[in-house]
Amino acid sequence: MYKTIVIGTGPAGLTAAIYLARASLNPLVIEGMQPGGQLTTTTEIENFPGFPDGIMGPELMDNMRKQAERFGAEFKSGWVDQVDFSTRPFKVTVEGMGVLEAESVIISTGASAKYLGIPGEQDNIGRGVSTCATCDGFFFRNKKIVVIGGGDSAMEEASFLTRFGSSVTLVNRREELRASKIMQDRARDNEKIIWSLNRTPLEVVAGDSGVKGLKVFNNATNQEELIEADGVFVAIGHTPNTKFLGNQITTDEVGYITVRPGTTETNIPGVFACGDVQDVRYRQAISAAGTGCMAAMDCEKYLEGSMVHDWSETL
Repeated sequence: MYKTIVIGTGPAGLTAAIYLARASLNPLVIEGMQPGGQLTTTTEIENFPGFPDGIMGPELMDNMRKQAERFGAEFKSGWVDQVDFSTRPFKVTVEGMGVLEAESVIISTGASAKYLGIPGEQDNIGRGVSTCATCDGFFFRNKKIVVIGGGDSAMEEASFLTRFGSSVTLVNRREELRASKIMQDRARDNEKIIWSLNRTPLEVVAGDSGVKGLKVFNNATNQEELIEADGVFVAIGHTPNTKFLGNQITTDEVGYITVRPGTTETNIPGVFACGDVQDVRYRQAISAAGTGCMAAMDCEKYLEGSMVHDWSETL
């Protein structure tokens, strides 16, 4: 029996673990397939406060983990197969460990960026391939950039990246875009955006020093083309990691956990959500860490018995 189990070890989960451990609640933190979350796949992070010279993603996550361990957090590696929030104590089934019981649970499993699955894509993550314009746009000042996608996210990313790149080429496999009209109009009014529609991405082309371009198939001419670029941003959406919850937690139509505004409370008292798994808008390391702090404090109040309201009907 644990006071609290934290599922996930990105910035949100690790921050929650630090606060819970300092409150002498001795949380158990379950590390999944990617300990440290998405930041372990990034290189230098320049926008996390407190590091004026930047810090490498894996180093930041390792430091946060050590900080949680210092105060008494316990870490175990495993894949959460399922949870049972129907009765208390809550039950968390972890592959290789069996069923663990807890008085409270914090869900910080994040959201996974969708990828195309084309050659050169995964090999060059952090070497010119990115899924976050806000995180990595700064590194492509005065360089050629490609954005792949046709939805609102792609329009927003392309428009944002024009602040840095010498040009931004937007690639979509269809002639039509899924983005809302207002987002399309904003992008089309931007003179730095080059439109490359009706083209199917085939391969991220790279050399020793990183990305050199994107090979595409022109569906109109049936010819392959090479779009020269120093950076390729994949903007086809994210998938929240919530399937293991089995519809026990209220989510939106995509799968992001719904929390009571201004808190990390889910529809089940004693179960909290933080980080990208409940964040459809910001998806930044610092905002995730902030909600991790909130989740720990909400959880502590719940365990103390001072959180007496059931907010399930308001979600």
